[in-house]
Amino acid sequence: MTNIDETHVWIAGGGIAGMAAAAFAVRDAGVPAAHVHILEELAVAGGSLDGGRSPGGGASWVTRGGRMLEEEAYRCTWDLFSSIPSLEDPDVSVRDEIVAFNRDVRTEAKARLIGSGGEVLDASAYGFDALDRLQLTRLLAVPERALGARSIEDMFGEHFFTTNFWKMWRTTFAFQRWHSAAELRRYFLRFVQEFDRLHTLSGVRRTKYDQYDSMVVPLQRWLTRRGVDVRFGVRVVDAEFSDDAGGRRITRLHVDDPHGPSVVELGPHDHALLTLGSITADSTYGDNETVPELIRDRRDGGWQLWERIAGRGADFGDPAVFYRDVDEHKWESFTLTMHGDALLRRIVADTGNEPGTGALMTWVDSGWHLSIVVPHQPHFPDLPPGTFTLWGYGFEIDGTGDHVRKPMASCTGREVLRELAGHLGCDDIAGDLLATTDVTTVLMPYASSLFARRRPGDRPKVVPDRSRNFAFLGQFTELPEDVVFTVEYSVHGAMHAVYRLLGVERPIPPIYHGLLDPKVGVHALEALHR
Repeated sequence: MTNIDETHVWIAGGGIAGMAAAAFAVRDAGVPAAHVHILEELAVAGGSLDGGRSPGGGASWVTRGGRMLEEEAYRCTWDLFSSIPSLEDPDVSVRDEIVAFNRDVRTEAKARLIGSGGEVLDASAYGFDALDRLQLTRLLAVPERALGARSIEDMFGEHFFTTNFWKMWRTTFAFQRWHSAAELRRYFLRFVQEFDRLHTLSGVRRTKYDQYDSMVVPLQRWLTRRGVDVRFGVRVVDAEFSDDAGGRRITRLHVDDPHGPSVVELGPHDHALLTLGSITADSTYGDNETVPELIRDRRDGGWQLWERIAGRGADFGDPAVFYRDVDEHKWESFTLTMHGDALLRRIVADTGNEPGTGALMTWVDSGWHLSIVVPHQPHFPDLPPGTFTLWGYGFEIDGTGDHVRKPMASCTGREVLRELAGHLGCDDIAGDLLATTDVTTVLMPYASSLFARRRPGDRPKVVPDRSRNFAFLGQFTELPEDVVFTVEYSVHGAMHAVYRLLGVERPIPPIYHGLLDPKVGVHALEALHR
């Protein structure tokens, strides 16, 4: 039995999963904070949950991804952040700050879909026909194990992909038609409560600032003030295991840091939690004048640990399933840092949405399948007065632009801005925009690799069978019924790992099942007949 006072918990990876695991180990398992060690290869916490100054410096900001929270489904996230003081007021939790912010700044998109002529489409008309409804219902009814590695396009006819519902769902959650049908099924079940409000995204919950400043910084501050040992610039490159009648254990971690390689020996009461894979591995950045490189050969080591240990357990998963096809999973995001509000004023005038209330806008026929989000301002707490930001991404980055006649993946930041300005009908102020806007682009080879077509066993369990002292963290683990590509998945997995290994008797919040709520079921059924 684990002696908590003698236990050390070694966590490979300081993303939201590793940070959450550390918090649960201290808060709920009672591990002494100084005995909890986070080993993070970067110089900053948060992993893919990032946001801040652009790598190139200067007066520009960037977030690689746009993340949405949700009231009903994010139960583990809310459990964690109910205990964490917010960035600016120690008497208000992060959870309570988010509730208050969304009460004051309500999401109600009025221009969710934009047509080829710049017209706002009626996104409330979902466009299903009888066959679409039948195929969607069939997908929900088929057991996941029966789907195997089938793709979404294996389950639906061509008409489904022309519906407004699909156009909104794919850009809200980043699905492509060749992605996993099993993952889409999970999303339908997990977010069925969003079916009837998908066109307004009124179920979305946002943070006051970017998620790094609103969630990561407060959590990191909570951990360090309690004495958690957080080490930056430290990479866990390998792990050694033993296997005997008593079960499987990690006995040793191999670590690289600025001083060179070293070894962490795990004692009889120690535990190791390893973060596997990364959707932002090999991200590259561009600016106004440069184009980000597409990396295909896994240079930054984001997959290295999982690759090395995968062969040491038949149930440790297969990372190649998720990283081997870059062209199926790449996309490019961009952040505009605007030193003036001309573009925001134009968007407000055209859409009727003030910043922070409109969620996604998607140009459904654009060559790059372009979408943007205009957040509440300021989106970063250190933005100077008169400076504003918005975020967007292209889903078809090899397609030819409509105003810049080349692929998005070949464009500089200024060219991305010219394309966006063209779609927004801003030719009359394009010169001013180009002169007063800094664009940071980010090319991510594995952005949607979480949705790769997979089979049972391709993702390892959070706590593998017969594990005595180790668990896996992050988005590439298996949590039945839950959905990847969410903050909730990382936090839920961390809670599961810590509670199982350290014997925490406090119950884990159950997964929300919207179909069991009669009101949700009725609204979802009505949405299918729009």
